[in-house]
Amino acid sequence: MDISYEIYQLNTRSYRFSNFIYIIIDKTTRNALIVDPAWELNIIVDKLNQLDAALQGILLTHSHYDHVNLVAPLEGLFNPYVYMSKAEIDYYGFRCNNLQAINDLDKISVGETMVTCMHTPGHTAGGVSYLLQDSIFTGDTIFIEGCGICNSWGGLPEQMFESIQRVKSSVSPHVRVYPGHSYGKAPGHTLQYLMRENIYFQIDNKEDFIRWRMRKNQTGLFDFK
Repeated sequence: MDISYEIYQLNTRSYRFSNFIYIIIDKTTRNALIVDPAWELNIIVDKLNQLDAALQGILLTHSHYDHVNLVAPLEGLFNPYVYMSKAEIDYYGFRCNNLQAINDLDKISVGETMVTCMHTPGHTAGGVSYLLQDSIFTGDTIFIEGCGICNSWGGLPEQMFESIQRVKSSVSPHVRVYPGHSYGKAPGHTLQYLMRENIYFQIDNKEDFIRWRMRKNQTGLFDFK
């Protein structure tokens, strides 16, 4: 399969937070999208300049501060469109200058690169994953090692179960998963790997999933690497 884009991965930090930011560049136009920009603006801007890429859009998986805090500075520098699900916008009231509300299965195109927006709530009420030819960007819905917490405002373990089941049934096993955080394993493992190694992909009963996801005395929830 001829892939129309390149992915560049950045790890940015602030205090206890460590986030993975992704720059997606269409090979034909050198126009770029960035996923969940946060924390270290200079690293992102330097990388865009180094790659000779023109930032066209920001893809937001959800509205938590550690995934959106560089939206305003990047708007000021590059004037990109900013994409977030309508459900997330309506529930949490997120606002920015160039905000574009998206719905499930909407398409975003940059040059020859097509992005499909998949509604994957559970961590938040309107979480979205962004699916490309051989990559999916999952924010805090799916990690290589697990899945996002479901006890924050608007989070529901029932929806997390359905979101994971949807990804399992509709995304090809060869697609590589790029989450917002790592607990030690590098982003970019295949969905097939998660099906084998991620316990949340192995629980097919909703009640069992909810009991395990919401169990008490969990530790290391913010031990990002």
